[in-house]
Amino acid sequence: MTKFFYFLLILTICYSCGDHVMPKPNAYLRLEYPEAQYTEAHVEYPFSFEVNKLATKITAKPIRSTTESYGVNIEYPSLKGTIFLTYKSIDNNPDNLISFLRDAQNFTQKHTIKADEIPMYPYENKEKKVYGMFSEVKGNVASPAQFYVTDSIHHFLTGSLYFYAKPNYDSILPAADYLEKDIRHIMETIKWK
Repeated sequence: MTKFFYFLLILTICYSCGDHVMPKPNAYLRLEYPEAQYTEAHVEYPFSFEVNKLATKITAKPIRSTTESYGVNIEYPSLKGTIFLTYKSIDNNPDNLISFLRDAQNFTQKHTIKADEIPMYPYENKEKKVYGMFSEVKGNVASPAQFYVTDSIHHFLTGSLYFYAKPNYDSILPAADYLEKDIRHIMETIKWK
């Protein structure tokens, strides 16, 4: 019995010193996108902005409601994402402004359940009368970036970024970072008509 035990021990040691085949961990492709080139978006609404040429389709449509409202979708098929814009007329009514601000902020706060962090960055351009907030929602969330801008009297515009994929923060991060720069550029180039 002892000889068999030593034989088994030596056999185990010999086999344990060999190379082990380990499965490779999942890896993601390194994604690089072209440098952004911006052009004026042609929408016939009370605002204008510049959009990246990588956005191949801009769809604009009126939204039925008691106030003047419009929806604009900026699609990026190569990134599998869309920036959704919604315009609402304040009609010089402070109650409308308060309601629109509350709705925009509540929309962002609904992501706190899944978000790891939500840093918010205020935006102000006194010359163009554009004031707003950009929110970067970090984590496995449906919309990794949202914003709103207003002139506080007549115009209110909200925007959010969505991808056509299950939210996986690590895999969509390069595309989200790229499109967040486009969102910031939209905010910076908004002109009220």
